[in-house]
Amino acid sequence: MSGDGYAHPETLVDTEWLAAHLNDGTVRVIDVDEDTTAYEQGHIPGAVGWNWTTDLHAPVGRDYLDREALGRLLAEAGVGYDTTVILYGGNNNWFAAYAYWILRLRGFNRVKLLDGGRKKWELESRDTTRDVRRYERTDFTVTGQENPQFRALRTEVLESVGHGVHMVDVRSPEEYRGEKLAPPHLPQEQAQVPGHIPGAANVPWAQAANDDGTFKSADELRMLYLGRGITPDREVIAYCRIGERSSHTWFALHELLGYSDVKNYDGSWTEYGSLVGAPVALG
Repeated sequence: MSGDGYAHPETLVDTEWLAAHLNDGTVRVIDVDEDTTAYEQGHIPGAVGWNWTTDLHAPVGRDYLDREALGRLLAEAGVGYDTTVILYGGNNNWFAAYAYWILRLRGFNRVKLLDGGRKKWELESRDTTRDVRRYERTDFTVTGQENPQFRALRTEVLESVGHGVHMVDVRSPEEYRGEKLAPPHLPQEQAQVPGHIPGAANVPWAQAANDDGTFKSADELRMLYLGRGITPDREVIAYCRIGERSSHTWFALHELLGYSDVKNYDGSWTEYGSLVGAPVALG
């Protein structure tokens, strides 16, 4: 297992641990991304592939699967009541962290991230396969208590501007300053205007990761966020453009540093930057 002085080291596993547990029947590895091309080209043996866009979202509207539908998705992956789910993906685990946040939001707690994700696994030349393994469907349902305190919705964000809440914009400095809306991506995910929420600190999400994709140590993370004025004594709301990068930051602050009141604003700039009359800052 990973450690490095984290408040909740049990939320991570390292590549060595996973390699030793690939044949453990109580472990289910799930590869998460918005594009399944990487999974199709090679994935950790035995891993199930989830398309973040089509598998984790409700079929109508912009929201996630409810508890019942999420339970069915997990059951289709062969998850039982004694199964621990290990999530991983590309881009330093940003969509895997997003899936982790959704699972915890909906009340599924037997979940961990593979520290370093696909990047570290491949850097170590560990085994991959194109074989897709099928698991027998279980009767699993999600029974844990939901965690709505992990999520910030539009009304709460608007009410929090200028009222003592730490707003953390984890996008690139160029996006934060309003020099561009977003990196090249899906056009339907664009906001109407550039900029950032007034008073938000800019702490790009990738600064929490090492070159191999793993999270930095607890001391390094504390220096990073405290250095930008993000203290654990106040509520924190993290946002990016669609919520995946801010999920990574939510994980670093809540799970690794133990900040008690951290929310992910998954509407993020796509929603906020399209609101009529919402306060916006540039520069």
